[in-house]
Amino acid sequence: MNNQDRPPIAVVAEQAAPRTKPSIYPAPFASLMAGREKRPLGDLFGLANFGVNLTTLSPDAVSALRHAHSTQDEFVYILRGHPVLITDAGETQLAPGMCAGFKAGTGDAHRLLNRTDEDVQYLEVGDRSAGDSVVYPDDDMQADFVDGKWRFSHKDGSPY
Repeated sequence: MNNQDRPPIAVVAEQAAPRTKPSIYPAPFASLMAGREKRPLGDLFGLANFGVNLTTLSPDAVSALRHAHSTQDEFVYILRGHPVLITDAGETQLAPGMCAGFKAGTGDAHRLLNRTDEDVQYLEVGDRSAGDSVVYPDDDMQADFVDGKWRFSHKDGSPY
């Protein structure tokens, strides 16, 4: 392996390139992710077992559609701003230094929403377990992680 193929030793997270495609959701859901920017930090280092993103939400932006994973755990740590965490239990106001975790298989759907006039920034960490599926209780969509890619379909199983 030559030096050009090696991952960096360290990076300044805010200088990492953002994702080129803002959302992997199919239309019309992808457009709902306007104002969200993800910088895939784990990928820079060739991490395969889990992902790490530095995510910024502009005012009124959301982290994702409210969702729950069957096999992949998720964790968020708030760096800046005051997002609202929306789960099956209701709404929880978060602040810098707070964190939340979402155990796979619980069915507790979640997402973050920025209702303020300032950016929210947080780290999100999730594992990349094979065979994951995701439910979106508020939307006509479901997803399955197959061969390293997400496949989206309507709740009746018809593809997007």
